[in-house]
Parts: sequence; structure tokens; C-alpha cells
Amino acid sequence: MITLLDGPLGTELSARGVETRLPLWSAAAVDTAPDVVAAIHRDYARAGATIHTTNTFRTKRRTAGDDWLRMVRIAVDLTRQNISPSHRVAGSVSPLEDCYRPDLSPAAGSRAEHREMVEALAGAGCDLLLCETFPSEIEAIVAVEEAVRTGLESWLALTAGPEANLMTPDQMARAARYAVDAGAAAVLVNCTPAIDTIRFVEALQAAKLGVPIGAYANAGRVDDRIGWQAMDEPASRRRGGEHYVEHTRRWVDAGATIIGGCCGTTPDHIAALHRFISKPEKRERGDAK
Repeated sequence: MITLLDGPLGTELSARGVETRLPLWSAAAVDTAPDVVAAIHRDYARAGATIHTTNTFRTKRRTAGDDWLRMVRIAVDLTRQNISPSHRVAGSVSPLEDCYRPDLSPAAGSRAEHREMVEALAGAGCDLLLCETFPSEIEAIVAVEEAVRTGLESWLALTAGPEANLMTPDQMARAARYAVDAGAAAVLVNCTPAIDTIRFVEALQAAKLGVPIGAYANAGRVDDRIGWQAMDEPASRRRGGEHYVEHTRRWVDAGATIIGGCCGTTPDHIAALHRFISKPEKRERGDAK
């Protein structure tokens, strides 16, 4: 059985005309455009996703200041209120610093802040915790340890970054093993170009982790043909979804049982994935149409 995650909030908010400036990025929309956040959650649910990620990637205290806890609670409520009661809410837990700058990670010094965040997400009513887009092995393990302490099911998604060079496949597999030893119930690769993701999925599978593995990739570079260009045009979005499935099929063949989309993917990509996983006979023939 394949589990379908939703897609990104940040790039989808931007595509819908919502300002996503740093440092808050997508988190600002909790206050400035909650109706758009709600609509995106609904669109991913209609597309077929059953795991929905909260808009809390940048609502941590060091980014959002004293308002952080209020924003976390609103973000969780916006997710819960706009999906099916049978779907699950995944609380997004991100690195404390730039997810593409492992050199900035506070590493083991991140424990108190991650504990604060996961406890807030658990208290707000999340069903599981998704520690995502971690390029630093040490900080990733700290986040997982704190997530597991809440008693909620906890997943880890590691990133090799936009150029697929922040981790090697072997390094990711090693971090995944430590995460599983710390209690992670699933390990994924995310926020890496779709065209490069297969190497990391294969490494996770070869590591024989004993837990589900998966992937949710970026729409990638322009020549990947899968979306980041002209994603506001319906025809381009549909074509992007079809091309994304071509990559996803390889991840599933390699052992992935959790799939979704990251930056640059859209509800159309998720709908294409839903069609793909809903027709096993077409997966076997290599025909997602």
C-alpha cells in the first residue's frame, strides 16, 4: 500500500499571489492569507492526499518571535479544518537555520528549541510529526529524538538540497539508520530534484531500515520538465504532474511506499500521483495515463 502526502505550501502560496518573504516565508500566510492556506489544504485533499503537512516550517520561536505559539496553533487548525476527518495532520518540524546550509546548524545545541516546537505541535492536535528537510545528520537525530518523546508517530525527511550535493546517498543512509535507532517510524528524502532522488531512495532501501521509506521531491531544474516554470498555467501544471510520475514510478519500484511533492509541485502533481497509485495494473505496465 502506498501513502500519498500532500505538496508544498510555500511555492503554491507564491503561485497564488501570496507574498512569501524571508524570514517567515510561508508562515506569514497564517496571518496574511489564511483563506489561501485553507484552499491549498482543500485542493491537496481533493487531489487524493491523505497526509497533510501543517504550515509550520518557519513558525518556530527564533523565526516568528513571541507570536510563534499562536501561529503554530492557527496553522494546525487550518490544516485540520480543511481535510477529511479520516486524513492525518503531520506537524512540520524544520531545521532551526537555513535548510540548505548545514554549516549553520546548531547541531546538538538545537535540542531545547526542537523540544519546544514538537511539544507545541503535539499539544495543538497533530496526528504525527514530520521532521523535514534536514541536511544535518546531528540536528536531524536530535529533532527525531524530541519528536519521539511526545509519543506521536515521528518521521524524518532528509534533503540533499537543490543540487543534490549536501549529502551523498551513503551519508543519507547512515543518518537514516541513526534516526530509526532513535525511534523514527519512517524515513524519506525530500526537497531534492526529482531527477536526482532515485539514488537516495535506492540507498535507503539498501540500508534495510525496517521502516517504510519514501520521497517527495522538488519540481527541480527547468530542464526537468516537471513544473517550476509557468506553473500558473493549467496545461503546464498537468504536464508537470505527468512527468513527475515518471520519476515517482522509479522510487516506488525501488521500494518507496510514501510519496508526495515538495517545492514547485502542485495539486495537479498530487492528483497525477493519486491516479498512478490507484491503478496498480498501469504501474506494472509503466503507463500512468
